[in-house]
Amino acid sequence: MTAVDLQRNTTSRRIERKPGPVERNPRAFMRRRRIIDNLLRIGAPILLIVAWQLVVSTGLLDRRFWPAPTDVLLSFQENVATGRLAEALVSSMTRILLGYLIGSVAGILGGIALGVFRPLRIALEPIISAVYTVPKLAILPLLLLLFGLGDVPKIILIALGVFFVTIISTIAAVTSIPEGYLEPARSFGANRVQTFRHIIVPAIMPDIFVALRLAAGQAVLLMIGIEFVQGDEGLGYMIWNSWQLFLADRMYVGIVSVALVGVVFQTTVKWIGQRLTPWEKPRN
Repeated sequence: MTAVDLQRNTTSRRIERKPGPVERNPRAFMRRRRIIDNLLRIGAPILLIVAWQLVVSTGLLDRRFWPAPTDVLLSFQENVATGRLAEALVSSMTRILLGYLIGSVAGILGGIALGVFRPLRIALEPIISAVYTVPKLAILPLLLLLFGLGDVPKIILIALGVFFVTIISTIAAVTSIPEGYLEPARSFGANRVQTFRHIIVPAIMPDIFVALRLAAGQAVLLMIGIEFVQGDEGLGYMIWNSWQLFLADRMYVGIVSVALVGVVFQTTVKWIGQRLTPWEKPRN
């Protein structure tokens, strides 16, 4: 076969693709997909709870250590009625939100500064990496010595945990901006402020909100750990105190409440990020 025949055979081939459900009726497809997604999101936890109830009811698990979901629900109602759960939730969320706000703002601003100014990044990045690996709870005794036994050391420790997550992610986001994004701005004579506002900020915002979601989980984890070690109120103290008093149902109420706080916190951050970065394609 000559080169001419090979080229003729290659160019004569056609690949036909019939329109699928997305092309034929995109609205119906997206509606059906949304229904299926919601069923999966809701159905999976429900199946897990039903299985848990059945296993405990049949005696395969000791009810003293693994109370059934119905027992946890009754304890939940009791703790809501007495105000114990609301008091613990308000106490923990106040510390979490304050520490999260301080740490995220400092981390984002610091990450932008280190990402833009290379000498500053070269000087400080090794120090940040070294301190980041230190377990945050190991710093708690030092903070207690410096700031006493109040809420200040707890808020500072949460802020530190959030700070390192956000600053490292922000540095990576700034330094990974493609050069092709910056060249048009230089060609049209944009100054540094214009380049920062119209190029750098939109480019790094999606990555920053991913970091903020991770930092939200970090803040909740740190708060519970702190209240385990040093605390007389909050969800962490509620879980630990319930274990000490052998109140398994109340302990599970605290655990479930922490899980719900984490889900709501991260979902809220994700929702805000989607509204502030409409140019970013949603990831399912």
